Amino acid sequence: MKQTLGQKLFRTKTSGHKQDDGHGGGLGRSLGLFPLTMIGVGATIGTGIFFTMVEAVPKAGPAVVLSFLFAAITAGLTALCYAELANRVPASGSSYSFAYATVGEFAAFVVAACLLLEYGLAASATAIGWSDYLNNFLQNAIGWQIPTALRSPMIVSGAHGVEFHPGHFNLPPILLVILCCVLLVRGTKESATTNAIMVVIKLAILVFFAAIALTGFDINNFHPFYASPDSHGAGGMAGVTAAAGTVFFSFIGIDTIATAGEETRNPTRDVPLGILAALIIVTVFYMLVAIAAMGAQPAHMFAGQEAGLAVILQNVTGKAWPALVLSGGAVISVFSVTLVTIYGQTRILYAIAKDGLIPKAFHKVNPRTQSPITNTLIVSIVVGIVAGLVDSTFLWDMVSMGTLVAFIVVSIAVPVIRRKQGETGRKGETGRGFRVPFGPYLVPGLSILACLYLVHGLSAITYTVFAIWMTVAILTYFGYGIRNSRMNRSDAAAAELTH
Repeated sequence: MKQTLGQKLFRTKTSGHKQDDGHGGGLGRSLGLFPLTMIGVGATIGTGIFFTMVEAVPKAGPAVVLSFLFAAITAGLTALCYAELANRVPASGSSYSFAYATVGEFAAFVVAACLLLEYGLAASATAIGWSDYLNNFLQNAIGWQIPTALRSPMIVSGAHGVEFHPGHFNLPPILLVILCCVLLVRGTKESATTNAIMVVIKLAILVFFAAIALTGFDINNFHPFYASPDSHGAGGMAGVTAAAGTVFFSFIGIDTIATAGEETRNPTRDVPLGILAALIIVTVFYMLVAIAAMGAQPAHMFAGQEAGLAVILQNVTGKAWPALVLSGGAVISVFSVTLVTIYGQTRILYAIAKDGLIPKAFHKVNPRTQSPITNTLIVSIVVGIVAGLVDSTFLWDMVSMGTLVAFIVVSIAVPVIRRKQGETGRKGETGRGFRVPFGPYLVPGLSILACLYLVHGLSAITYTVFAIWMTVAILTYFGYGIRNSRMNRSDAAAAELTH
């Protein structure tokens, strides 16, 4: 029987589909709770905390500490939803797979588009921030700076809107993306042990910053606590909300723990604990850094400040070596995060192509390196162009928008999967594993409301760009994905057998 349009939009992938198409097992279960937690911390710290204070403090003032807290609460609510879905859905653990197994193919494609926006722009934004710290490191180490025309973008956000600066090109992010591309094409992977070492280095750098910054702590820097309204109506709690939407970018790595469910020895216990443990660690360090930074420097000095944390240390001590240490640590930390973010983008495209929803070129794997070379080259080119030409101001909120919309769909998926599988999980399983507390509606509902609250505070241009991106995604789905979906082909074959 031929499927209707509605049936095609809401068709879901069952356990059988996942096993058939390779989304099931095959990965060794080697991760325990500690390395799993370190994966989440490592994928999170090293991105936003080094950069977003410059964007968030002008919006919220010293109340930016509340913005980090609101973002952490929202991430925590959604993390609980991820934990249950990672236990219930027999897939690799991404929110795309969760959506495909619960709310249907069309919603999964929308989530995939959000993830592509999230990971792609996060990689570009991170690379841009890396450029600032690299320049600061070079200045303090050898007294040389990269020429302004080679470290500033062509398209920037000025006082009166979008500005174009012909002849300007941000070269360092391009070089970083090229290096990441070469490593990924060669099939290079980070081991859990290496990642754990990198996490320790990152945390040590942030402790180093806080310890020195607190020596210059001035309580007067927290008065007035809220930013004054500007010409765009920000300030007060509205400014806190707007800043929370921006700093939410800093928490996007938490969901990477859910993607490692198939490689965890005891996923029903360790995945939920790893998510919550990573969230607590990240939140504590973010709050510590935010309080130390605000206490060491007046709020008005954050606007437009390059390599902000390094500059704070230099101003507090009057010496270059603390800034040199922090900039060096940031360069190393952010490099690893950029690499992982680009890797994540290519693997999301790989999964979507494997399901037939985008061209199979993104699914083709080189037999020698076991990596999707064409996929990686395309992603790296796009990420590099954006990083080289566009001001990071345009990117932070877009990353948060893509993440928040994906989180909303993940939260909706919890009551749906409960209705499909019941309270005890999939048929034939022993034990029910982790479940969101207080029933299937309270925490997911609060998660949705919290995400909507943060979405509400994002800028108008973010809504415009997101609407354009979603329009392109929807046209792609109806123009290509719905016809070439593996589900469509398998359903058509099944229909042929019944005639």
